[in-house]
Amino acid sequence: MQLMKRLNARHSHNVFSLAWDIAVRSVLIPAVVVVGLVLSATSALAAIEIEVTQGGEDAIPIAIVPFGWQGTGGLPEDIALIVASDLRRSGDFAPLAREDLVATPDSIAEVRYANWQLSGADYLVIGSVSQDGENYIVQAQLVDVVQQKLLSGVRFLVTAQSLRNAAHQIADEVYEKVLGVKGAFNTQIAYVSMTGPQQNRTYRLELADADGQSAQPMLTSPRPIMSPAWAPDGVRIAYVSFENRQSSAIYIQDRIQGTRTKLVSREGINGAPAWSPDGTRLAVVLSYNGSADIYIIEVATGRTQRITDSDAIDTEPAWIDNETLVFTSDRSGGAQLYEVPARGGSARRLTFEGSYNANAAVSPDGTEIAFVHRSDRGYQIAVIDRNSGLFRTLTNGTLDESPSFAPNGQMILFATERNGRGVLGAVSIDGDLEQTLSQTSASVREPAWSPFSR
Repeated sequence: MQLMKRLNARHSHNVFSLAWDIAVRSVLIPAVVVVGLVLSATSALAAIEIEVTQGGEDAIPIAIVPFGWQGTGGLPEDIALIVASDLRRSGDFAPLAREDLVATPDSIAEVRYANWQLSGADYLVIGSVSQDGENYIVQAQLVDVVQQKLLSGVRFLVTAQSLRNAAHQIADEVYEKVLGVKGAFNTQIAYVSMTGPQQNRTYRLELADADGQSAQPMLTSPRPIMSPAWAPDGVRIAYVSFENRQSSAIYIQDRIQGTRTKLVSREGINGAPAWSPDGTRLAVVLSYNGSADIYIIEVATGRTQRITDSDAIDTEPAWIDNETLVFTSDRSGGAQLYEVPARGGSARRLTFEGSYNANAAVSPDGTEIAFVHRSDRGYQIAVIDRNSGLFRTLTNGTLDESPSFAPNGQMILFATERNGRGVLGAVSIDGDLEQTLSQTSASVREPAWSPFSR
């Protein structure tokens, strides 16, 4: 069995008893860790490529016209193309092909509504980019073709390095104005990539934009890195590192400053960090008292509180809100999800569908829980509604794991496998749209979608 599968161990009951011990004893290569500043001038890694494998139905037709350009040379970024790609990936919009555009206006005065209505577009995005010294002024307008009116207009003053962010913000504006839901295109994803043969493997904690572009290493190590978790401020990331030959440790790293702090490294398991919604605490899994249990650590003081105390193996905590946790436990004989007060107390079982339900992720509004569900076909991503108890399976894979909600709750990012290589997947909350995200040069695992704050 491959080392990373032993580390992840999502698909074996041994996750609860052996994975961490095996990982610590199996990795014998020298521990050398390089911490990189995300915003430094380091060269970007290969971008993640996104392939839509299952399209959304009833997508809204929209025309996104190439932006007008006023400046020297060529436009550094094709803003309209980025906006169109973002909206297409959402599954909620169907941008018209450029060859089907009936005109290329860059101001509202040039829009001829009758022509656009004949094209089939319900909405129209127009805009322009102009130079302002070393900066750029980006303007965009969203037009309702059916009602023949301007819905929104935005204007940004950005650097060349921020042009893509401006495009993502335009896509966010369109998404919210049309659908009434905040867009999540101008966010980031964190993930672990692996390159090289098993005996000489390189692990990287990487950050990329939500569209897979602008990937940068945050941490590079010859030892495994696991379980990245974003703080609500969008600046700090907690993760597990095996750089110490004797034990794992949980670190907190500032993605802007590049600084990092060791939070905990006790004997035995130190794993599965999860930030509280208020950003002051981390729920973790520790085993220094014997069995694997859930603990809460105050980040500022290091004060530690034990939440579960069971002969069973309790692991993979996630916060429902500041007062409630969900976690995986085998206390009923197999892996199931349980809910427990963050102050400690009696745990309540949440999942009953099947013999294996683990690795929970909670939607931003706390109403739904995504998790790994085992069926007779393998392991898929499923969701349960906390209020109704309604259960539904979203994916069709056989090795799907590590779900992570988009900050607007509309998509779930997860890890899976294609042709023997680790890739990321994304599925809409209704299951209609599914995508594959992959790097040609690496296997990627352990995804985590950032909050809105950046």
